Amino acid sequence: MNSNKKNFFLTGLLFFIFLIFTFIIKKVDVQPIGPNNSQVGLATLNKYVFNCFGVNLLWYNITDWLGILAILIAFGFTVIGLYQLIKRKSLFKVDKEIALLGIFYLIITVVYVFFEKVIINYRPIILEASLEASYPSSHTMIVICIMVTAILVFEHLFCKHLCLKISKVICISLIVITVLGRFISGVHWFTDIIGGILLSLSLVMLYYSTITAIKK
Repeated sequence: MNSNKKNFFLTGLLFFIFLIFTFIIKKVDVQPIGPNNSQVGLATLNKYVFNCFGVNLLWYNITDWLGILAILIAFGFTVIGLYQLIKRKSLFKVDKEIALLGIFYLIITVVYVFFEKVIINYRPIILEASLEASYPSSHTMIVICIMVTAILVFEHLFCKHLCLKISKVICISLIVITVLGRFISGVHWFTDIIGGILLSLSLVMLYYSTITAIKK
């Protein structure tokens, strides 16, 4: 099996694991432990972890701002893509890594909207006036997807320049702080965070597999 096939196989495997995990959450140990007696899968585990960490809205606000920062970075790549398109006067002359990001961001948006409509779990607390979708953690998914693909694009733009090392440190730091912060904030169940990680890894692997295949 060549490297391209291995990459796409791993992509499919990650998506499959995410789907199985989602199915388990919908069917295993479902109990009304959420606000307004909302049903939550793997309830014993989720309730235990939630009781251990409680609610910390400071971290909720911090991770909200980090999510906005990630979106601004995505917007920056969009501007770079538009600049290249205007200057080079052809979509096919836009850097492949950046052009593919446009499609990738569209996929992320579709996935986000999908899980806002198809409810798997509701939040463990009510932040606004009513229950909100909680699975998978959209902040976890968005930040991991944007920052990991940002690293891949920075590798293309900066090669081995010092800027690349600085960019990687910033991207990885944003990911770690967001995932841990979202976890201890108490606005998601533990399985929401895991689902967000699994889904984002699947999507990132799809981007990596596609760009690797295109460049060969």
